[in-house]
Amino acid sequence: MNNYYPRLRDLREDHDLSQQQVADYLGMKQSQYSRYERGHRDIPTDVLIKLAELYKTTTDYLLGIEK
Repeated sequence: MNNYYPRLRDLREDHDLSQQQVADYLGMKQSQYSRYERGHRDIPTDVLIKLAELYKTTTDYLLGIEK
């Protein structure tokens, strides 16, 4: 199992966003986004790219490849 999921929650909270707000940005239901954040589903590449754009970071950072 990947360990980058907590990073998604931390970034969301650092940006004062709710799961619903992020889900709306991504065009999905909050419950679907929650599964990504809890590590119950792998994040598709297109969603990963949108999250990197939202948080103004890289996909490598989101995946824990770079710190």
